Amino acid sequence: MVALPRLAWGLAIAGAIVCGAGLAVELSCHTGHLDPDSPWRSGLSLSYEGNLPTWYSAGLLWTAALGLGLCGWSHDRPERKWWVALAAIFLLMSLDESIELHEELYGLALGGALYFSWVVPGAAITLCFCAAYLRFWLGLPTPTRRGFAAAFVIYVGGALGMELPLGLWFERHGNENLGYASLDFVEESMEIAGLSVFLLVIAGYLRDRAPFASRYIDDSSNTSSV
Repeated sequence: MVALPRLAWGLAIAGAIVCGAGLAVELSCHTGHLDPDSPWRSGLSLSYEGNLPTWYSAGLLWTAALGLGLCGWSHDRPERKWWVALAAIFLLMSLDESIELHEELYGLALGGALYFSWVVPGAAITLCFCAAYLRFWLGLPTPTRRGFAAAFVIYVGGALGMELPLGLWFERHGNENLGYASLDFVEESMEIAGLSVFLLVIAGYLRDRAPFASRYIDDSSNTSSV
Protein backbone atom coordinates (compact mmCIF):
# COMPACT_ATOMS: atom_id res chain seq x y z
CA MET A 1 0.00 0.00 0.00
CA VAL A 2 1.27 3.47 -0.93
CA ALA A 3 0.90 6.22 1.64
CA LEU A 4 0.21 9.67 0.19
CA PRO A 5 2.77 11.39 2.44
CA ARG A 6 5.41 8.93 1.25
CA LEU A 7 4.39 9.49 -2.35
CA ALA A 8 4.66 13.24 -1.82
CA TRP A 9 8.14 12.89 -0.33
CA GLY A 10 9.20 10.54 -3.10
CA LEU A 11 8.09 12.93 -5.83
CA ALA A 12 9.69 15.88 -4.04
CA ILE A 13 13.02 14.09 -3.61
CA ALA A 14 13.08 12.73 -7.17
CA GLY A 15 12.20 16.14 -8.61
CA ALA A 16 14.84 17.85 -6.47
CA ILE A 17 17.50 15.38 -7.62
CA VAL A 18 16.65 15.83 -11.32
CA CYS A 19 16.43 19.62 -11.12
CA GLY A 20 19.39 19.96 -8.76
CA ALA A 21 21.61 17.84 -10.99
CA GLY A 22 20.64 19.95 -13.98
CA LEU A 23 21.48 23.17 -12.17
CA ALA A 24 24.74 21.73 -10.83
CA VAL A 25 26.11 20.81 -14.26
CA GLU A 26 25.23 24.25 -15.64
CA LEU A 27 26.92 26.00 -12.71
CA SER A 28 29.95 23.75 -13.13
CA CYS A 29 30.07 24.49 -16.83
CA HIS A 30 29.80 28.26 -16.51
CA THR A 31 32.34 28.45 -13.68
CA GLY A 32 34.90 26.51 -15.70
CA HIS A 33 34.75 23.26 -13.72
CA LEU A 34 33.09 21.24 -16.49
CA ASP A 35 33.67 21.03 -20.21
CA PRO A 36 30.65 22.55 -22.07
CA ASP A 37 30.68 19.52 -24.36
CA SER A 38 30.74 17.06 -21.48
CA PRO A 39 28.24 14.19 -21.65
CA TRP A 40 27.34 15.06 -18.05
CA ARG A 41 25.94 18.36 -19.27
CA SER A 42 24.05 16.94 -22.24
CA GLY A 43 22.74 14.11 -20.08
CA LEU A 44 21.63 16.12 -17.03
CA SER A 45 21.06 19.73 -18.07
CA LEU A 46 17.50 21.02 -18.05
CA SER A 47 18.32 23.05 -21.17
CA TYR A 48 18.91 19.94 -23.30
CA GLU A 49 16.43 17.48 -24.75
CA GLY A 50 16.48 13.70 -24.94
CA ASN A 51 18.16 13.27 -21.57
CA LEU A 52 17.34 12.39 -17.94
CA PRO A 53 15.12 15.44 -17.20
CA THR A 54 13.21 14.84 -20.45
CA TRP A 55 12.72 11.18 -19.59
CA TYR A 56 11.56 12.05 -16.06
CA SER A 57 9.08 14.70 -17.22
CA ALA A 58 7.70 12.39 -19.92
CA GLY A 59 7.33 9.69 -17.28
CA LEU A 60 5.37 12.02 -15.00
CA LEU A 61 3.05 12.92 -17.88
CA TRP A 62 2.56 9.27 -18.83
CA THR A 63 1.84 8.33 -15.20
CA ALA A 64 -0.66 11.18 -14.95
CA ALA A 65 -2.38 9.84 -18.08
CA LEU A 66 -2.60 6.40 -16.48
CA GLY A 67 -4.04 7.87 -13.29
CA LEU A 68 -6.62 9.88 -15.22
CA GLY A 69 -7.61 6.74 -17.12
CA LEU A 70 -8.15 4.95 -13.80
CA CYS A 71 -10.26 7.88 -12.60
CA GLY A 72 -12.40 7.51 -15.71
CA TRP A 73 -12.71 3.77 -15.14
CA SER A 74 -14.28 4.49 -11.75
CA HIS A 75 -17.10 6.53 -13.32
CA ASP A 76 -20.13 5.76 -15.45
CA ARG A 77 -20.00 6.44 -19.18
CA PRO A 78 -21.33 10.06 -19.31
CA GLU A 79 -18.58 11.33 -17.02
CA ARG A 80 -15.97 8.79 -18.04
CA LYS A 81 -15.44 10.38 -21.45
CA TRP A 82 -14.05 13.57 -19.87
CA TRP A 83 -11.48 11.64 -17.86
CA VAL A 84 -10.50 9.48 -20.82
CA ALA A 85 -10.12 12.53 -23.07
CA LEU A 86 -7.96 14.17 -20.41
CA ALA A 87 -5.84 11.01 -20.21
CA ALA A 88 -5.40 11.12 -23.99
CA ILE A 89 -4.27 14.75 -23.76
CA PHE A 90 -1.63 13.85 -21.21
CA LEU A 91 -0.44 10.94 -23.35
CA LEU A 92 0.00 13.41 -26.21
CA MET A 93 1.85 15.77 -23.87
CA SER A 94 4.14 12.91 -22.88
CA LEU A 95 4.86 12.24 -26.55
CA ASP A 96 5.49 15.94 -27.14
CA GLU A 97 7.91 16.04 -24.22
CA SER A 98 9.84 13.17 -25.77
CA ILE A 99 9.98 14.25 -29.43
CA GLU A 100 9.17 18.01 -29.20
CA LEU A 101 6.06 18.16 -31.37
CA HIS A 102 5.49 21.77 -30.26
CA GLU A 103 8.61 22.78 -32.18
CA GLU A 104 6.44 22.53 -35.31
CA LEU A 105 4.45 25.56 -34.07
CA TYR A 106 7.32 28.00 -34.65
CA GLY A 107 5.70 29.40 -37.80
CA LEU A 108 5.35 33.00 -36.58
CA ALA A 109 8.23 35.43 -37.06
CA LEU A 110 8.03 37.27 -33.77
CA GLY A 111 10.61 38.73 -31.43
CA GLY A 112 11.17 39.90 -27.88
CA ALA A 113 9.20 37.99 -25.26
CA LEU A 114 7.47 36.11 -28.11
CA TYR A 115 10.74 34.99 -29.67
CA PHE A 116 9.68 31.40 -29.00
CA SER A 117 6.55 31.96 -31.08
CA TRP A 118 4.98 28.57 -30.28
CA VAL A 119 3.64 30.19 -27.09
CA VAL A 120 0.99 32.04 -29.15
CA PRO A 121 -0.77 28.92 -30.51
CA GLY A 122 0.11 27.19 -27.24
CA ALA A 123 -1.75 29.84 -25.26
CA ALA A 124 -4.72 29.65 -27.65
CA ILE A 125 -4.89 25.86 -27.25
CA THR A 126 -4.69 26.25 -23.46
CA LEU A 127 -7.57 28.76 -23.45
CA CYS A 128 -9.69 26.42 -25.57
CA PHE A 129 -8.91 23.58 -23.18
CA CYS A 130 -9.94 25.73 -20.19
CA ALA A 131 -13.23 26.67 -21.86
CA ALA A 132 -13.99 23.05 -22.76
CA TYR A 133 -13.19 21.67 -19.31
CA LEU A 134 -14.58 24.46 -17.11
CA ARG A 135 -17.85 22.68 -16.32
CA PHE A 136 -16.01 19.41 -15.66
CA TRP A 137 -13.60 21.19 -13.29
CA LEU A 138 -16.41 22.96 -11.43
CA GLY A 139 -18.08 19.58 -10.82
CA LEU A 140 -15.05 18.06 -9.09
CA PRO A 141 -14.86 17.69 -5.29
CA THR A 142 -13.44 20.83 -3.67
CA PRO A 143 -10.02 19.36 -2.69
CA THR A 144 -9.56 17.92 -6.20
CA ARG A 145 -10.71 21.14 -7.85
CA ARG A 146 -8.27 23.22 -5.83
CA GLY A 147 -5.45 20.75 -6.38
CA PHE A 148 -6.00 20.64 -10.14
CA ALA A 149 -6.06 24.44 -10.22
CA ALA A 150 -2.80 24.71 -8.28
CA ALA A 151 -1.10 22.13 -10.49
CA PHE A 152 -2.36 23.91 -13.63
CA VAL A 153 -1.10 27.32 -12.52
CA ILE A 154 2.35 25.97 -11.60
CA TYR A 155 2.74 23.87 -14.75
CA VAL A 156 1.40 26.41 -17.26
CA GLY A 157 3.26 29.20 -15.47
CA GLY A 158 6.45 27.30 -16.24
CA ALA A 159 5.66 25.84 -19.66
CA LEU A 160 4.12 29.01 -21.14
CA GLY A 161 4.82 31.84 -18.72
CA MET A 162 8.56 31.30 -18.35
CA GLU A 163 8.98 31.02 -22.14
CA LEU A 164 8.41 34.79 -22.33
CA PRO A 165 11.46 35.96 -20.31
CA LEU A 166 13.41 33.02 -21.73
CA GLY A 167 12.71 34.13 -25.30
CA LEU A 168 13.58 37.73 -24.50
CA TRP A 169 16.88 36.66 -22.91
CA PHE A 170 17.71 34.31 -25.76
CA GLU A 171 17.18 37.03 -28.37
CA ARG A 172 19.47 39.44 -26.54
CA HIS A 173 22.12 37.19 -25.03
CA GLY A 174 21.85 33.73 -26.61
CA ASN A 175 21.64 30.46 -24.70
CA GLU A 176 25.27 29.72 -23.83
CA ASN A 177 25.27 31.64 -20.57
CA LEU A 178 24.24 31.20 -16.95
CA GLY A 179 21.32 33.62 -17.26
CA TYR A 180 19.62 31.45 -19.86
CA ALA A 181 20.37 28.29 -17.90
CA SER A 182 18.90 29.85 -14.73
CA LEU A 183 15.65 30.86 -16.46
CA ASP A 184 15.40 27.42 -18.03
CA PHE A 185 15.98 25.85 -14.60
CA VAL A 186 13.02 27.79 -13.19
CA GLU A 187 10.81 26.81 -16.14
CA GLU A 188 11.57 23.11 -16.03
CA SER A 189 11.40 22.99 -12.23
CA MET A 190 7.93 24.56 -12.30
CA GLU A 191 6.78 22.00 -14.85
CA ILE A 192 8.05 19.09 -12.76
CA ALA A 193 6.56 20.60 -9.58
CA GLY A 194 3.18 21.12 -11.26
CA LEU A 195 3.10 17.55 -12.53
CA SER A 196 4.09 16.22 -9.10
CA VAL A 197 1.22 18.13 -7.46
CA PHE A 198 -1.13 16.84 -10.16
CA LEU A 199 -0.13 13.23 -9.51
CA LEU A 200 -0.73 13.65 -5.78
CA VAL A 201 -4.19 15.08 -6.41
CA ILE A 202 -5.03 12.20 -8.76
CA ALA A 203 -3.85 9.69 -6.14
CA GLY A 204 -6.02 11.37 -3.50
CA TYR A 205 -9.03 11.33 -5.82
CA LEU A 206 -8.56 7.64 -6.58
CA ARG A 207 -8.24 6.86 -2.87
CA ASP A 208 -11.55 8.62 -2.11
CA ARG A 209 -13.57 7.80 -5.23
CA ALA A 210 -12.33 4.50 -6.64
CA PRO A 211 -12.92 1.42 -4.45
CA PHE A 212 -10.37 -0.66 -6.39
CA ALA A 213 -7.67 1.97 -5.80
CA SER A 214 -8.39 2.65 -2.12
CA ARG A 215 -6.84 -0.73 -1.30
CA TYR A 216 -3.48 0.50 -2.60
CA ILE A 217 -3.45 4.17 -1.55
CA ASP A 218 -3.50 5.23 2.08
CA ASP A 219 -3.52 8.65 3.76
CA SER A 220 -1.30 7.47 6.62
CA SER A 221 2.49 7.58 6.72
CA ASN A 222 2.49 4.53 9.02
CA THR A 223 1.85 2.06 6.21
CA SER A 224 3.82 -1.13 6.63
CA SER A 225 4.61 -1.61 2.94
CA VAL A 226 5.10 0.63 -0.05
